[in-house]
Amino acid sequence: MLSIKIARVRFLQQTNLRTDYQHSVAISLLRGLAALQVAAAHVRAQFYPGLSTIADPSAGYQALAFFTGFAHQAVVIFFLLSGWLVGGSLMNKLNEPHAMLSYAIDRITRLWIVLAPAFVASLLIGVAIGALSPPGGGDGIPEEYTLATFVGNLFGLQDLAVPRYGGNFALWSLTYETWYYVLFPLAVLMFARQGGWAKASAAVAVTVIAWHLNAAILLYFTLWLLGAGCSRIQVDASPMAKWTLAGVFVLVATWFRLKGSNDILVEESYLQDLLYSLLFLALLCSLQSKVGPADRLVLRLGRIGSFFAEFSFSLYVIHVPLIFLVRHINKSQLGIERLDPASLSDFGLYTSIVVLIVLLAWLFHLPFEAQTYRVRRRLKEWMLPRAQPQNIA
Repeated sequence: MLSIKIARVRFLQQTNLRTDYQHSVAISLLRGLAALQVAAAHVRAQFYPGLSTIADPSAGYQALAFFTGFAHQAVVIFFLLSGWLVGGSLMNKLNEPHAMLSYAIDRITRLWIVLAPAFVASLLIGVAIGALSPPGGGDGIPEEYTLATFVGNLFGLQDLAVPRYGGNFALWSLTYETWYYVLFPLAVLMFARQGGWAKASAAVAVTVIAWHLNAAILLYFTLWLLGAGCSRIQVDASPMAKWTLAGVFVLVATWFRLKGSNDILVEESYLQDLLYSLLFLALLCSLQSKVGPADRLVLRLGRIGSFFAEFSFSLYVIHVPLIFLVRHINKSQLGIERLDPASLSDFGLYTSIVVLIVLLAWLFHLPFEAQTYRVRRRLKEWMLPRAQPQNIA
């Protein structure tokens, strides 16, 4: 135990995944907000001209560009929360029977229940917008729509061996995430399990995988691991210390939004994202306290967060194909190719597009992502008949 004047740091035996704690409320809310931020940023980028290309942008458009410009930070949040939830959950269950097989079922169902139907939807949208010919049309299939690309994207090989399926540029981050799902249990086997052959096999597998990944993926794995590690840390801090930490975090995030690297995660953006991550995780660790029955605002935020978190992955995966479809309809049916940054009515159209995409993503998740735990439970009953099915976020 480490004590300082305004905070006390404690190391937990188990990752606290209970939903009636402040940090769980924050996690649910941030998962939804991060997906919304990415979708709003991409809608703006696809429909509006870039801010730097406008000679004298209005104050309103500058505000819109600023507040929808945190997609880079949102993806970092995704990775940190993934490490906290997925890594923390696996560490909690290491001593349970068939822990690794159960983990594999959890991860595969989490990804494929959403990705496979999203890729089918992308294929249909591609036909609708003329990106490829319908079956029997006579033209060849573009590489980004081939079966090999479909399967490669299911296994996280986009940008490594195949293009992103259907031109869905948001899929780059799933390459990172998929291989973190693979690397983490192998790293755990190297250090947490007895048996020389198991340790050696895991080490060889990690080495082979790392050899085929790029430097950025490996660098950002350390942030994912930070999320997993910090899930075992509780910081008992005063309210003033929490608000101060939150204020510093917001200031740093704003500074990096204005002055830092804001494209995909690359080596050049790692140090800024490391600092950003440490501040965020310190804040999250300080929220590991139970929500009281009188905390009505926190309880209300928890309900809102849970609603959006339930389909955040669907929104992330499907929003780009939906943007392509809406953009095609606007251009072919309405003659609208670009929105006017100075037009209030065009801002209303932009807002309507974002709301429509969020609504369609919610509808899309109902037959797929919303059924994840049901499918997962049945698979475990079949493959692990003696084990109690466990859910991992």
